[in-house]
Amino acid sequence: MSISTEPDTRPGTSEGGAASLVNACRRIGGFLWLMMKNPLTAIGLVIILLLIVVAMFAPWIATHDPLTQDLANALQAPGAAHWFGTDEFGRDVFSRLVYGSRITLYIVALVSVTVGPIGLMLGVVAGYYGGVVDSILMRITDIFISFPSLVLALAFVAALGPGLEHVVIAITLTAWPPIARLARAETLSLRKADFVSAVKLQGASSLRILVHHIVPLCLPSVIIRITMNMAGIILTAAGLGFLGLGAQPPDPEWGAMISAGRRYMMECWWLVTIPGLAILINSLAFNFLGDGLRDILDPRTE
Repeated sequence: MSISTEPDTRPGTSEGGAASLVNACRRIGGFLWLMMKNPLTAIGLVIILLLIVVAMFAPWIATHDPLTQDLANALQAPGAAHWFGTDEFGRDVFSRLVYGSRITLYIVALVSVTVGPIGLMLGVVAGYYGGVVDSILMRITDIFISFPSLVLALAFVAALGPGLEHVVIAITLTAWPPIARLARAETLSLRKADFVSAVKLQGASSLRILVHHIVPLCLPSVIIRITMNMAGIILTAAGLGFLGLGAQPPDPEWGAMISAGRRYMMECWWLVTIPGLAILINSLAFNFLGDGLRDILDPRTE
C-alpha cells in the first residue's frame, strides 16, 4: 500500500486555502501588470490611489484646521505658511482641498455602489424577459435619458433640498439609465445563446439564469461604464456645490470652494484655480482608468 506525499489542495484543507490565495494573488498581480502596461491607465490609477490615501489620512496631511477662520491672514498668496494660500476667511486652501477629497470620494463611492445594482438589475430584466416588461422599463429609462443629467439633478435637489445626502440621491437617479441600457444590450445578445438554452433544458429557473449566468457576463461592461461615469459624477457634484445645492458651508467641497472664490478670482487666482485643477485631474484620472479597464476586460477591443 503506497502512501501519497502530494499536498492536499482540496478547498477544505489548509493547503487548498493557501493554493487558492496564491492563485488569487497571481491573478490580481497579472491584472495590475496589464493595467500598468498602459501609461495613461497607470497614471489614472496612481492619481486615484493618491486621492484615496489623501482622504484616508486627511487629519495628518492637512497643515491647518480647514474650518478655522483667521481674518488677519485672509486672501494670502501661496507661500511657506500656506502652501495654496488662504481664502476670504483666512482658512488654509490646502487643508480644505485635502478634506474636500473626502466629500468627493464619499459622493463617487456611494453613487457608484448604488447605480450599479439598480442599472444592472433593470437592464438584465428588461433584456431577458422582453415584451411588455422591456417596453415599460425602457420607456422609463428614455424619460430619464431625455433630460441632461445636470438639469435633472438640479430638479431633484430643488425638490429634496440642499445637502450632501440629497446630492447623492439626485445623482443616483440620473446616473442609472445608461447602465441599464448597456446591461439590456448585453442581455439581448446572451439570452438566445446555446449555454442559456442548455441551462433551461436542465430546469433552471429564470432567476437562476439571470443571477448565475447573465449577470456575471454583463459585469465587465457595467464596471467599465461605472468607472467612466465617475468623472461625470465628480463634475455633477462640483456643479451642484458651485450652485450652493451640495455640501453646505463651512464644509470644504471643491465646487463650493470655486463658487466662493470666484468673487476674488481676478486678484486671488488660487481660490478658483487650485480646486478647479483638483476636479480636472481627478476626472481625467477616472477616464484614464475606465479606458484601461475597457481595453483589459472587453474582448471586443482586442
